[in-house]
Amino acid sequence: MSKPSSKITIFLSVDQQAINDYFNVHDPAPIYKRQLNHAFEHYIMTTILAAKRQSVFIYKICYKNEEDKEYIDPLVYAIRRHFTEKKMFKQAAFEKFKRRSYALLFVSLAVVMVFQGLAPLVLNAGNRINSGLSNSLDVFTWVVLWRPIDELLFSWNPYLKDISIMDRLATAEVILIENEQ
Repeated sequence: MSKPSSKITIFLSVDQQAINDYFNVHDPAPIYKRQLNHAFEHYIMTTILAAKRQSVFIYKICYKNEEDKEYIDPLVYAIRRHFTEKKMFKQAAFEKFKRRSYALLFVSLAVVMVFQGLAPLVLNAGNRINSGLSNSLDVFTWVVLWRPIDELLFSWNPYLKDISIMDRLATAEVILIENEQ
């Protein structure tokens, strides 16, 4: 396994032939509004596998002549638009996760409060069976509250990581390299 890097470079080559490989061939939109090809997105995501939170992403785009240079701006615009949209989807998923987790926590707390509030009224304090039922109710309380608390404490980090990656991919620096042959 490779060591995480603080700077990750994504190499792209732009020419009249390669530009079509970056986009969905069935998308009739203008080049700057086209959807990215799945293989191209997979290449970018594979390139950044070793990324850590502080990693900086850089696109290095090679071109051969001035005719190929005209494809750079539409490609960069399409990449930025694509990852900005993916970031918005990740943020929406994170908001949905938070709403569902808090709702589950409040429902669980309501169930626990109902059971813990009714238990003393129903159970007689002097009976041994009632003591066992009370202890079982305490265990049930922990079981009911475990999942929502676990979700809220430990499951939010992957969402923030994905949002951060999409943001860095959408705002990455672009370096142009003229490849003379």
